[in-house]
Amino acid sequence: MSRSGTFLSRVRTRGTATLLAVATAATLGLTGCASGGDTPVGTPDSPLPTEIPPGTTLVVADQSERLQSVLRLSGELDKLPFKIEFANFVGGPAILEAFRAGAADIGQVGDVPPIHALAAGQDVPIIASYATNPAALKLAVAPNKQIARLADLKGKKIAYAEGTAQQAAVLKALSKAGLKPGDVQLVRLQLAEFLDAVRTGQVDVAPLIEPNITRLLRTPGASVLPDSETAGTYTGLAYLYGRRAALQDPAKGAAARALVGAFVRGWHWTNTHREEWARRYYVENQKVGADDAARIVESLGTYTFPHLDQALIDRQQSTIDAIDAAGQLPKKIKAADGFDLRFAPVVDEAVTGAGASFGQAAK
Repeated sequence: MSRSGTFLSRVRTRGTATLLAVATAATLGLTGCASGGDTPVGTPDSPLPTEIPPGTTLVVADQSERLQSVLRLSGELDKLPFKIEFANFVGGPAILEAFRAGAADIGQVGDVPPIHALAAGQDVPIIASYATNPAALKLAVAPNKQIARLADLKGKKIAYAEGTAQQAAVLKALSKAGLKPGDVQLVRLQLAEFLDAVRTGQVDVAPLIEPNITRLLRTPGASVLPDSETAGTYTGLAYLYGRRAALQDPAKGAAARALVGAFVRGWHWTNTHREEWARRYYVENQKVGADDAARIVESLGTYTFPHLDQALIDRQQSTIDAIDAAGQLPKKIKAADGFDLRFAPVVDEAVTGAGASFGQAAK
């Protein structure tokens, strides 16, 4: 979740208030249906441009100032041969509205927001990704509730937030247990409400990540389901994606190409500077305690950068299928329509050059 702070004044950014106003207006004034011109078209045939003219600017949508923080702290921000304007948003749906309004060009999100973008007919393809530890998300159990297996979820109240990675994790957990959404009570909440809801017993189960897992377990009688039960329910994937119109613009497309390289190198920097990342981002910027910051970094593990290829498309399709099987999508969609594979060589070059890892494709 995002919150305001002084960080934006310390990086190269301008126009944030205007962008937020435009995005808010878009949220209020647009329906869930896109115009015909926004229909996803897949990877275009034209080659990816390389020339970045002077004066080129990319507007980058961020959450909790994470991407701009990693770019600045790693030194990658100052190396980019164009200007970046950062705008901070709360959640993928708000970023999608910014794309729809033309108020942002590129954004970093989890794996579920691009699915909802496709379902809404928005053409905002994925151009890079990273993966963190899939065991970082756990199904937390309220104090004194006897829930030790996925099968025990039947009839229980489960915290649920549409359009988030937590949504997909819950639906995959139900499917793995042979349950349907109607077999449980899905309680729609904001992600920020999950911890208090499960800690106080308003819900029986909530998908949590650190530091909220540790905070919950300080409550007597609280627990989490074993990783052996929840394996395969969370991908750990996050994506860099952008408006097709921006990517087709020669100047912005070339800038996006450069940003993909910085994205890989910046996140790999956190692998080799874990203590500094924990202190300067989580403690100093997000005001998390030092112990909690260390737990967050440890839980996420090593960032890897999957090839932008069919294997990654298949992983995304499996998440689409899980959400669709639960009746949570308005229409059938194909993951392949949500990728721009022109950026695949850029990802490969950046990963190899940085000495990072592509990771292992999920089976």
